[in-house]
Amino acid sequence: MNFRHLVSLARALASSGFLCLRFTCKGLNLTYRVKAYSAVWDYLKTIQRFTVNHIFLGGRSMGCRAAASLARQLSDGSEDAVQGVICLSFPMHPPGQMHTHRQRSEDLRMLPEGVRVLFVSGTKDNMCDRDLLNGVLQDMKAQTDVCWLQGGDHGLTVKGRSEDSVMDEINLKVISWIKENGA
Repeated sequence: MNFRHLVSLARALASSGFLCLRFTCKGLNLTYRVKAYSAVWDYLKTIQRFTVNHIFLGGRSMGCRAAASLARQLSDGSEDAVQGVICLSFPMHPPGQMHTHRQRSEDLRMLPEGVRVLFVSGTKDNMCDRDLLNGVLQDMKAQTDVCWLQGGDHGLTVKGRSEDSVMDEINLKVISWIKENGA
């Protein structure tokens, strides 16, 4: 939750007038994380002060797998509230184990066409082979956009660029994408 890119994005979203709820999951287990996302979703629906609509779920690495999974589950239940999923450094496969990409991308491939998905990945991300991601994109019904961070690794760092410069680029892309897609 305190990953600098997520803190920076939350601040940029708030500065642009978006309500942003951040939370953390202590375990790396995907099932546990999806349950945590689902509990937060259930909590949001009980808040009477706010009308919760135009929801974009997101995360970084395993967090975006959990966000995609919950978005798929909610779409199975005919809930239209989730408009999009933001995937920062989607972990398509562990380093050197590209054969696992089918299992890791299952929720993405099952998202309905009414959901938008933004992928922000580095061109040097050892957990997201570009060709594998492009293959998954072709299998997806959901509408997708990809922002390739030139020279970026899985941590979204780029040699020769300041971290602030990279974060500003990512934040601008995410905010522009949200505005273009329904918020």
